[in-house]
Amino acid sequence: MKLKQTAKSLAIISTLLSAAQVNAADLDITLVNLTHSISFTPVLVAAHGEDTSLFTLGEAASLSLQKMAEGGDTSGLKSDVTAVGGVNLDLTDAPTLAGVTSMGSIDTGSNEYLSLTAMLLPTNDGFVGLDSWHIPTEAGTYTIMLNGYDAGTEVNDEIVNGGGEVGVAGIPADPSGNAGSGGTGASFNEGNTTVHIHPGNIGDTDANGGFSDLDSTVHRWLNPVAKLVITVN
Repeated sequence: MKLKQTAKSLAIISTLLSAAQVNAADLDITLVNLTHSISFTPVLVAAHGEDTSLFTLGEAASLSLQKMAEGGDTSGLKSDVTAVGGVNLDLTDAPTLAGVTSMGSIDTGSNEYLSLTAMLLPTNDGFVGLDSWHIPTEAGTYTIMLNGYDAGTEVNDEIVNGGGEVGVAGIPADPSGNAGSGGTGASFNEGNTTVHIHPGNIGDTDANGGFSDLDSTVHRWLNPVAKLVITVN
């Protein structure tokens, strides 16, 4: 009897230890900007529980998401994640130009889901995103293609004017240096005010006028906008 009880106890301990190992994951992150001339603002990677998300398709953007999507400010999202026991990684601390690969690592602790976000420049409220990806328990390398989303919080006027604060229309900047000026506005309404797939930039070929400050020969893009490679160690 004692031998059976001891064996049972050892089995329980082994199961608990295995569960603890499963819940803790060290991840190596590689992000590739696949666009022709779109830049990513500093990239936030967050590990969190299943009841947390940085954004949700079809729902209105939170104020924290709006700040990120319109101006690249991730501080609100990071505070939201930290408040519920999540872990943040600033994968980059400066704009990531087209074609550039960024790498980093994160210890997820007991958090089982991974999200990522960064503003797309030049756009009004576009962002690249990964929403609540369930981290595999099996070690290996996983590749995910990421789309560009529209926060639905600002009209896509495509005017580069240094805007970026919540409630201030316009695009903060074009890190690629290809933007023009003098645009009158590509759009004057936002048909979908929830988070949705971004329609992409329109642009024109008039660098000193026209309806857009964006160049249609370099700033137009289609999904996916990034490739994410995650190695679970």
